[in-house]
Amino acid sequence: MIQKIVIPTPFAVGDVNAFLIKGDTLSLVDAGPKTPEAFEALQQGIKEAGYAFNDIEQVILTHHHPDHAGWIDAFDNAKVLGHVYNDLWLKRDEAFFRYHDAFYLDCLIEEGVPEQYLGWVKKMKRSTALMGERPLDSMLAEGDALPGHPGWTVMETPGHAQSHIVLWDEENRTMIGGDLVLEKVSSNPLIEPPLDPAQGRPHSLLQYNESLKRILTLPVDIIYTGHGNEVRNAHELIESRLVKQRERALKVLAMMNDGSRTIFELTRELFPAVYEKELGLTLSETIGQTDYLVNEGLARETRDEGGVLHYEQA
Repeated sequence: MIQKIVIPTPFAVGDVNAFLIKGDTLSLVDAGPKTPEAFEALQQGIKEAGYAFNDIEQVILTHHHPDHAGWIDAFDNAKVLGHVYNDLWLKRDEAFFRYHDAFYLDCLIEEGVPEQYLGWVKKMKRSTALMGERPLDSMLAEGDALPGHPGWTVMETPGHAQSHIVLWDEENRTMIGGDLVLEKVSSNPLIEPPLDPAQGRPHSLLQYNESLKRILTLPVDIIYTGHGNEVRNAHELIESRLVKQRERALKVLAMMNDGSRTIFELTRELFPAVYEKELGLTLSETIGQTDYLVNEGLARETRDEGGVLHYEQA
C-alpha cells in the first residue's frame, strides 16, 4: 500500500506530498513543513488511511528541506531515518551553521556579487523554524535495504539537495522519488555546502544530471513525486529535460561571445526581473550552467587575484 497525503506549504512551490507505505512496518515518507495547516493535513490523511500518529513506526526523509522535514517531531513512536546530511539541520548544529554562512560568503565573492548584496548570506539559510528538531535514529545510504519494507532499496540521488535519496522497489517498478523528478517542472539543483568541507563546492547540476541518468537505467513504471502528480513516463520526461538543460547552457555560452563574464553578470542578464529578489536561486541556476559548460569542455574557468571566477568560451 502507498497512500498519498497532500500537505499545504507556505512556499512558492505549493503543496508537498507525503506517503504512507505499509509493509512489515507502517512508514511515512516525508512530513511536510512545521505549520499548523500542515499538521492538520497530515492528521487528516493518516486518519483517512485508518491510522493515527501513534501508529506510525518510521518516518523516512527524502531530503532535509523544510517542506519535507517538518513534522517528524509529531511521531512519538516512530524512528526517523534519512541521509546523514539531514542531521546537520535537525540537530541545529551551530558549528555547521557557522561553516554554512562562511561557505556562502565565499561563494558570493567567487561569483563576483557586489558588496551591497553580500547580506544575502543570511537569507541562504533554510527556514529552520519549519523543520523538525529531533536527530535521525538511523542513517540511510546507497544500496541499503529499507527497514520494514522487503524489496525496497535506497538510492543516493544528490543534486536538488545534498541529502537527497529515493526509494526503489524493483519488483513493482515503483519509486518514491522526493524532488528528483517532478511532473510539471525541473527541480532546482541548489548550491549547498558539502558534508566534508575539504570537498569544496558541490557541482549540484552535474550531480542532479547524474542522478537523473541513473533513473534512465531502471525499468521504472511510476514515480511518486514530492510535489504534484505521479510521473508515469519518467524516461521520456527525463530525456526531454536533459535536452532542455543543454539548450539553457548553450544560451549562457552565447552570452560569453563578447569575452569573459562573472556568475553575477550572467545571472543579471539571465534573470533581469527577479535576480535581486531571488539572488540565491538565480545564482544557483547560473552556476549550474557554467559548471555544465566547463565539464563539457565548452567554457573555461579562471580566477582573478581577488578570488573572483571568470568564464569564457573555450
